[in-house]
Amino acid sequence: MISPSFCLIIVMSEIRNSALWKDGRIKIDWVRHFMPLLNGLEEEFRISRPFEGLKIALSVHLEAKTAYLCEVLAAGGAEMYVTGSNPLSTQDDVAAALVEDGMNVFAWYNAASSEYEAHIRKVLEASPNIIIDDGGDLVSMMHSDYADLIPAVIGGCEETTTGIMRLRTMNRSGLLKFPMMLVNDADCKHLFDNRYGTGQSVWTGINKATNLIVAGKDVVVAGYGWCGKGVAMRAKGLGARVIVTEIDPIKAMEAVMDGFKVMPMSEAAGYGDIFITVTGCNSVITDGHFLKMKDGAICCNAGHFDVEVDVAGLRRLSTESFIARKDVEGFRLPNSRTIYVIAEGRLVNLAAGDGHPAEIMDMSFAIQALGAKYLADNRDSLHGSAGNMVYEIPRSIDEEVAVRKLRYWGYEIDSLTPGQHRYLYGE
Repeated sequence: MISPSFCLIIVMSEIRNSALWKDGRIKIDWVRHFMPLLNGLEEEFRISRPFEGLKIALSVHLEAKTAYLCEVLAAGGAEMYVTGSNPLSTQDDVAAALVEDGMNVFAWYNAASSEYEAHIRKVLEASPNIIIDDGGDLVSMMHSDYADLIPAVIGGCEETTTGIMRLRTMNRSGLLKFPMMLVNDADCKHLFDNRYGTGQSVWTGINKATNLIVAGKDVVVAGYGWCGKGVAMRAKGLGARVIVTEIDPIKAMEAVMDGFKVMPMSEAAGYGDIFITVTGCNSVITDGHFLKMKDGAICCNAGHFDVEVDVAGLRRLSTESFIARKDVEGFRLPNSRTIYVIAEGRLVNLAAGDGHPAEIMDMSFAIQALGAKYLADNRDSLHGSAGNMVYEIPRSIDEEVAVRKLRYWGYEIDSLTPGQHRYLYGE
């Protein structure tokens, strides 16, 4: 006999295979052991119930660490509606584990574009009160296709650089209709997640996909923001010679002073053995670059959307394409050289790996959880701020996360004495 609750799960969720839930539970239990900030918030939320009666729609890379964030929010009383933010980063066993937990999940690995869009629609059709987004797809579709549901939205939190760029554009145009917390701009997010998380996880994905050595190779890193800095730093640590391409002269100067060569992509194309785009822009590596590359050059992307490496253009240019290895496709060019692309040019650290380390995402997702709580606590005061709907994460939340993390590591820091405070601030 099927229990009533099981029937509800089947009706409310769309996942690949519910039988995989035990494997997903093992993954979630592993990461939660290394996420002490979320452990503490889960305990606090069970008592305070900050999301009681609220629906939260979440679109973040659907793997174990994200699943634990969902469980923490649910512990605070939230009714969770969950989808992924990239078709190749969803893990079907993790999705099944969340359904087993009683959450509403609409996602599966390698979803077609139409399926990915349909899953986003399912989440939005629940009429959420809080949105947690990664890249801006939920917020964008809410405004374009579900504007009638906007009055129920308290606000949202955006996880990544690309999403914040989209939000700022909407806000400048007066199109953003509810408050959005800029999680990525919090120091405890971008200084650690973007630099150390991306730096390590990108190379984990590349190494897993290729099983090739990095030492002695020429690595081209396109973009020297915080993510690019992390990728370049780890490449150097692995023994690579690093070339940086940039459009920002100040960031290019930083790269030079950090010990890296800087040149245009048109020049770097002829040197690189491995190319990694981390710009947030499109058409960073295109036909003219591919034709200059060495035989066997490897291209991959660490920006949110699969538009930085022009894989479609490479496919048109090539005389033949073939599966070279799991997650690696080869393209034979008219000049007889072969170019390899990892994970279809999608996020290499998630499409060919498990994403950032758990300890890093502990900080990022603590910011997400506290940002969502801030929205719930201040739902009546955030609207109507002279048309500005983007909000920085309060410094107090940033510092709270840092203090908790330091405490877990066993570190203490100094505090200003009253005299020092008066000296610095005149109070």
